[in-house]
Amino acid sequence: MVTLFLCGDVMPGRGIDQILGHPSDPALHEDYVHDARQYVALAERASGPIPRKVDADYVWGEALAQWKARRPALRIANLETSITRHGRPWPKGINYRMNPANVGVLTAARLDCCGLANNHVLDWGHEGLAQTLAVLRAARIAVAGAGERLAMAQAPAVLPLPGGRRLLVFAAATGDAGVPEDWSAEARRAGVWRLPDLSAETIARIAAELAHYRQPGDLVAFSLHWGGNWGYEVAPEERAFAHALIDEAGVHLLHGHSSHHPKAIEVHHGHLVLYGCGDFLNDYEGIGGYEAYRGDLGLMYFPQLETSHGRLCELALVPTRVHGFRIQSPMPEDRRWLFAALRREYGRMGCDVEEKPDGSWALVW
Repeated sequence: MVTLFLCGDVMPGRGIDQILGHPSDPALHEDYVHDARQYVALAERASGPIPRKVDADYVWGEALAQWKARRPALRIANLETSITRHGRPWPKGINYRMNPANVGVLTAARLDCCGLANNHVLDWGHEGLAQTLAVLRAARIAVAGAGERLAMAQAPAVLPLPGGRRLLVFAAATGDAGVPEDWSAEARRAGVWRLPDLSAETIARIAAELAHYRQPGDLVAFSLHWGGNWGYEVAPEERAFAHALIDEAGVHLLHGHSSHHPKAIEVHHGHLVLYGCGDFLNDYEGIGGYEAYRGDLGLMYFPQLETSHGRLCELALVPTRVHGFRIQSPMPEDRRWLFAALRREYGRMGCDVEEKPDGSWALVW
């Protein structure tokens, strides 16, 4: 068996970049906010003072102890920011950027792989993407879902597992997650692996791509940025697509994200489907509008997989809260709220969640 760590969106750009050791030029090109330091001020208004020039591991807070205690073989996240000094944004309204000199924030988390197929990786254009790829590769963090051409965007991150096996991580995105069509990688154009739809034809193309790289004994994870930011609904076509990825394309684990809050979990034919992991780290403190979803609350996902067939053995869930631009343990009332929300949403997929003595939660299916 092998234990992995998965999380949803990691967004160390914009406001969070401003508290790190080497903040970027704070100029923004949004309709209402023109200086990234305003997001720090909003967070401080909601949560109290936040230190500046913080150490690289500051933002991970309580997550550091969980990683140390649970010792996952691999750590995988969806990285939603461009890592660049490039100064010309893509004209899309909201643009995330982290200074390359702050890459230590990612190495401090010992991330093994960053999925890049999302709606922020090209926020600073193709130049920003090129630097993002170069910075991550120099830091020895594997990437999936974006590249200098389509073949590279579709290629998996190949990660070693104990016992000589491999985990292949593929990453893709859909248009309904806010990924512009002209971000699509092409034969001679950099970009992301953007799926045209959730059709049977798309499944067949994915299956062929996966088969091209798969070797006997490999486990396959598919990291998918899909759907809107808010709302718990899992559309019938999304569920059918998830099932087909497992049944027809041979995916062992679907790592879904885009929603700013955790969504449903399903175990399909023994394989884990995370429909929406929720945000793990962002700079949204103090921003109003969707308080009913409690986007400040998130989860660390520690699935334990059977290595020969990739079936789920256990899933430990560790609740978190972003407070002061740092991952912390939720207050008791926050835990109760999130626990009830998970029981409601997981129940729609035939699953449940139970409390464990160590303060984590376990999936029941």
